[in-house]
Amino acid sequence: MGPPYEIRIQGGRVLKTTPVFDTYWRFASERQEMFMRRVLGSMPPWTEDPILREHRFTNTYRASDRVSQYLIRHVIYEGSQKIEEVFFRTILFKLFNKIDTWEALNTELGVLSWQEFSFEAYAKVLDSLLDDGKRIYSAAYIMPSPAFGSPRKHRNHLRLIEYMMADGAPRKLAKTKSLRGAFELLRSYPSLGFFLAFQFAIDLNYSELTNFSEMEFVVAGPGARDGIQKCFNDPAGLSDAEIIQVMAERAGDEFARLGVRFQSLWGRNLQLIDCQNVFCEVDKYARLAYPEFEGKSGRVRIKQRFTLLPKAIPQWYPPKWHINSSIAQQHALEDAPRFH
Repeated sequence: MGPPYEIRIQGGRVLKTTPVFDTYWRFASERQEMFMRRVLGSMPPWTEDPILREHRFTNTYRASDRVSQYLIRHVIYEGSQKIEEVFFRTILFKLFNKIDTWEALNTELGVLSWQEFSFEAYAKVLDSLLDDGKRIYSAAYIMPSPAFGSPRKHRNHLRLIEYMMADGAPRKLAKTKSLRGAFELLRSYPSLGFFLAFQFAIDLNYSELTNFSEMEFVVAGPGARDGIQKCFNDPAGLSDAEIIQVMAERAGDEFARLGVRFQSLWGRNLQLIDCQNVFCEVDKYARLAYPEFEGKSGRVRIKQRFTLLPKAIPQWYPPKWHINSSIAQQHALEDAPRFH
């Protein structure tokens, strides 16, 4: 691994890196290699890196993760494509961000739609899951409860959906002119802080309701802020969002500098949301690889171990990205008979 080096940016400022900076790029490359090996049918283990083999890390590309893939294929693009319905399904799914919760609602209530929505019916299904000792929220995000009068968080979240729908949020979203505008709209609703509002804006932007570039705007979450602190001794006065922008713009040069091969997502380069995501994951990776570098949170362990799921979800991305045909072609080449 090469020594840390300095990055000169406009205005004569200099970003001073730590050894974790080079690991950021190596991690992004190896995690993407693992993903591609699995998608194309290779048998595990998909890496020789002991930290990556033993611990759970999200994919380099946010949209490739299991929950995002389920959201795109089975929540956003299955069912009515009316503005209100797509918005309703997406927000309902993301407030819990758990596939099992969505499928339990679907099993008990049938097709989930705003037109047929019943607060009590949905609430009772969730009540029952909790009473049976099941978790209904993902551990990925901290989900604060909006103040809608119930002692049970999930009931308050259902009220939040009702409030957003009554306020015309779907139509307001469709009229926004930028990703930042979508974020600001979502940020205006109870309990949706900066990070959640940004994440939800990205999720809704997978749909046809909006079509904004993921290179336009980014909000760094707590994990990404820890990762940034570990990668830089001196951020030269740049904000977290500006540093993420620098990373996205320099990706090709940094992979080349390190002699690291990077497989893009079938031609789609790393976007701001992906670079934000990698900072979060490198923060976790560095807890074991570089324990001497501390983040703002002070966390020193990686909580989740890697577990092999029964089967991978076939990859399918928003059609407007124009990469699904490339995936199909690559699978066809992999499956084609070989003659020697």
